[in-house]
Amino acid sequence: MILVTGASGFVGGHVARALVRAGAPVRVLLRAASSTAAIDDLLGKVEIVRGDLTDAASLRAAVAGCRQLYHVAADYRLWTRDPREMYLSNVAGTTNLLDAAADAGVSRIVYTSTVGCMGWPADGRPTNEGFPVSEAEMSGHYKLSKFRAEQVALDRAKRGVPVVIVNPTTPVGERDVKPTPTGKIIVEFLAGRMPAYLDTGLNFVDVRAVADGHLLAAEHGRVGERYLLGDRNMDFSEMLQVLAKISGRRAPTVRIPYAVAYAFAALDTAVAGITGKEPRAPLEGVKLARHKMFVDSDKAQRELGYQPGDVEAALRRAVEWFQLL
Repeated sequence: MILVTGASGFVGGHVARALVRAGAPVRVLLRAASSTAAIDDLLGKVEIVRGDLTDAASLRAAVAGCRQLYHVAADYRLWTRDPREMYLSNVAGTTNLLDAAADAGVSRIVYTSTVGCMGWPADGRPTNEGFPVSEAEMSGHYKLSKFRAEQVALDRAKRGVPVVIVNPTTPVGERDVKPTPTGKIIVEFLAGRMPAYLDTGLNFVDVRAVADGHLLAAEHGRVGERYLLGDRNMDFSEMLQVLAKISGRRAPTVRIPYAVAYAFAALDTAVAGITGKEPRAPLEGVKLARHKMFVDSDKAQRELGYQPGDVEAALRRAVEWFQLL
């Protein structure tokens, strides 16, 4: 049996789907209130158990009898009124789950981190897994909580727990049900609510390739190592041009200076702290755009046999999926 956490989310759902395609027996851990919309095509093909990362007893029951664990679940928000919830899920929850898996004798664990935990060269060169990074470089609660969770995974690997870490970049594709912050950008573009853009850059990757990369990490990854799962480095304006070509909508041509975006996001986020209504432009998201998050995925390709997909095809699938909603 293989346990997948986070299957109600974008990447986790695709990991569960990839495992089912491979013929593996799959158990998914969902919270009591979690929807199964992301895996509605898998109902009847996977075992569903209910539990919570903050409930250690439920985690021990979930990993019982499992030989592999894919820990994909995370509290992925760029704004929350109460940041403590994020640390409870991402840091304490990861600690609870990895310790439960170690006690249960799980033979391989793949922990899903994020590209945000990488260090970034000052000259704008693409980063890789070996570039130095520290906690002080983590801006915002999401990045900081994921960095601390990654440190938990690295610590457990040093103690002999068979953990391999993958760091997806910016996945795109179908079934982004919640949606993720990247999915929200696509939704806003399709709705014609994006009159301008911020000059930044990201590494985009087909979510299906990311899911396959998880399976390859379980098979070929070295314990305690990190593997970037990415594909195409693109300026944000280039990604919008691709969306325009796919959808027939016009891409925005007005570029917002970073200082203006920062000031607006700071005000918007401050107001959200008072009203409790999610800001349209979270300050943490603008901080992430401070530098172009370009990466080099050669290590995953070399050691895992990882093969990136087709980003434009993935964006087309995302557009078609969102248009059906």
